[in-house]
Parts: sequence; structure tokens; C-alpha cells
Amino acid sequence: MVTMVNVHEAKSSLSKLLERVEAGETIVIARAGRPVAELVPHRRVDLVFGLAKGEIRFDPETFDDPDDDVIAAFEGD
Repeated sequence: MVTMVNVHEAKSSLSKLLERVEAGETIVIARAGRPVAELVPHRRVDLVFGLAKGEIRFDPETFDDPDDDVIAAFEGD
């Protein structure tokens, strides 16, 4: 379910709106009747390091030698 509220209502009842969002509702915040933002439930994404280990390869013959200008730009020289 999507509910639209104006900015003033959102500011004065943010805690209650967040409770509704936690329950799965989407809240659209509008300014002068025009939607400008959405409050949506946060979806956590767990990162798994090493998940693609052995799947990503590169051919060292394809890449050029290091570029001294690029290295200097990164190292501040």
C-alpha cells in the first residue's frame, strides 16, 4: 500500500510514518501535491567476500604498462 503525505505532515509525524514503513508500507512525501521522495523499508544486503573467487580472470597481455602520469596523479606528485 502506498500513502502520500505532505512535507509538513511528514515532519510532524515522522516516528509514526517510520513505524508504518517498518510494517512494509511505502510512504510518498509530496510538496504541493507533487511527489518528491519515498520512505521505503530498508532491505539489508549481506556482502559475501570471495564469492566470485576464481570466476574473474584477466589477460595480462591485454593491459598496457603502468602510466607514469596516472600513478603521479594518484600519489600526489
